[in-house]
Amino acid sequence: MKAKTTTEKTNLHPRNLDRFGYNFEQLIKLSPELQQFVSINKHQIDSNDSEQAKQTIDFSNPDAVKALNKALLIQHYDIQDWEIPANYLCPPIPGRADYIHYLADLLAETNNGVIPEGDRIQGLDIGVGANCIYPIIGNSAYGWSFVATDIDEKAIQNCKKIIAMNPKLMDGISLQLQTESRFLFKNIITPEDRFAFTICNPPFHASQEEATKSSIRKVNNLESRNTKTKILKPVLNFGGHNAELWCEGGELGFITQMIYESAKYPMQCLWFTTLVSKKENSISLIRILNKVGAVKIKEINMAQGQKTSRILAWTFMSESQQKNWKF
Repeated sequence: MKAKTTTEKTNLHPRNLDRFGYNFEQLIKLSPELQQFVSINKHQIDSNDSEQAKQTIDFSNPDAVKALNKALLIQHYDIQDWEIPANYLCPPIPGRADYIHYLADLLAETNNGVIPEGDRIQGLDIGVGANCIYPIIGNSAYGWSFVATDIDEKAIQNCKKIIAMNPKLMDGISLQLQTESRFLFKNIITPEDRFAFTICNPPFHASQEEATKSSIRKVNNLESRNTKTKILKPVLNFGGHNAELWCEGGELGFITQMIYESAKYPMQCLWFTTLVSKKENSISLIRILNKVGAVKIKEINMAQGQKTSRILAWTFMSESQQKNWKF
């Protein structure tokens, strides 16, 4: 009998709980509805891997992705009841967790190398969506508290349901509807607020058409591993409501607006951060950050599978002001 081995996903953050892959046997016990979507990966050619390591789901199937995420939330974060409306973004848990863990490392740099934990560490989630993922992971992993905002009232209402069904989240997550969609921080940050960080997964595309074409291309890439059939209609394997997927100006326009607004609140947030998917956008955004007077700019690379993205982080505080920040 060959020894069972576990393949480490070295591209995930060292504290990522999915770094050694999915334990489907355990996940199915926690969430039996996942069973129907699990199959053997016929393209797994490493004979040293265990049968468990060869199990997978069809990541082009949105129902399968949702079932996996529900099981992971139970396994890692003790979220026993989590549901999202049809057509809303169902984010990949490992990637969202990576963002949180890299944020923790960033905060540690201003705290003598120690990751600050507890509800005194408050984050601001811009565009929380209906899934509430970043606050769930940040609160569960580090005890942080969150103000979570969105322009979509239905998304906010669903987050309220998730929190109500998981009482341990009630004291750690505050929800706020952004009533003026052209703003990100206005109406949200008050003069008394002091956020350790902001977090954001901005709309990626500049139009509905662009989002549709991208979805077809992504699903065809997933399907091509198993079939030569081309998909002609969009199937959003991770879902996505219009406001979650695209906005006028796309990712570059959205983050540019965020940067200019952030300069109006220089002492009320230690680190402003956002995901940036397109490398070429990062170059332009760093130029804008220098223009508005950001004191320190950091770019943190992340990779999940074949996808590479980055966290762009900036602060308007001097070194001495950062050191005097009270966690």
